[in-house]
Amino acid sequence: MEFSLKEAMEILEQTPATLESFVGGLSKGWLSCTEGEGTWNAKEVISHLIEGEKVNWIPRLRFILQEGNCKPFPAFDRYSHLNDEKNSMTEALIAFKEIRKENLRNLRELITTEAQLELKGLHPELGEVKVRELISTWAVHDLTHINQITRVIAKRYKKEVGPWKEYLGIINR
Repeated sequence: MEFSLKEAMEILEQTPATLESFVGGLSKGWLSCTEGEGTWNAKEVISHLIEGEKVNWIPRLRFILQEGNCKPFPAFDRYSHLNDEKNSMTEALIAFKEIRKENLRNLRELITTEAQLELKGLHPELGEVKVRELISTWAVHDLTHINQITRVIAKRYKKEVGPWKEYLGIINR
């Protein structure tokens, strides 16, 4: 499949509403469950998405557009969001929606030609990456964390489903 900025943006645009619809208004019991020690609950996942919006996707895109692949862009601390858990789920969903809207506006302003999608940057661990790969990863990153939230919440009832557990793949992963 060939990359399509329009299609990637469809996912990026829908993620805030998807998350708000799914976890907005859920009780603490659902929102606080995890898959065990060292794993994230739904609120922590959304905090991670917010942190990525602040310091990962658009900052890296700007870095590639300005620096190319001459030097690596700054590393992303995937766990830095765990230091800031002050907001409620409602506040986190609002913050995510606002920053994502701003970042999509920035994306539209920064990428104006197909040729820009082929520009290369230097990832600090993975080496050379293209703009289209960065944007593709951004969209798939959203889907990964939507899946993670769904899986974590489903596992809250792992024992309660009794023998049906056998048919519920989301619980068995």
